[in-house]
Amino acid sequence: MAVNVYSTQSCPYCTMVKNYLRQKGVPFTDFDVGRDQRRAEEMVRKSGQMGVPVVDINGRIIIGFNKAEIDKALNR
Repeated sequence: MAVNVYSTQSCPYCTMVKNYLRQKGVPFTDFDVGRDQRRAEEMVRKSGQMGVPVVDINGRIIIGFNKAEIDKALNR
């Protein structure tokens, strides 16, 4: 399972998403789009927006900290 989180350091919801994934024991890669322009462009291409967090779980894009959608995507 591939889980990527597109986040910024100043975003409280980004921290909540990452803490939630850690609590569930889900390994993920965190991309700081505030520092990595290439990843920021990738995030916009995938999600169609600039807002963070964006979570990519096996190609399923979840915008914001949405526990129900994250759980649904993880249980596929």
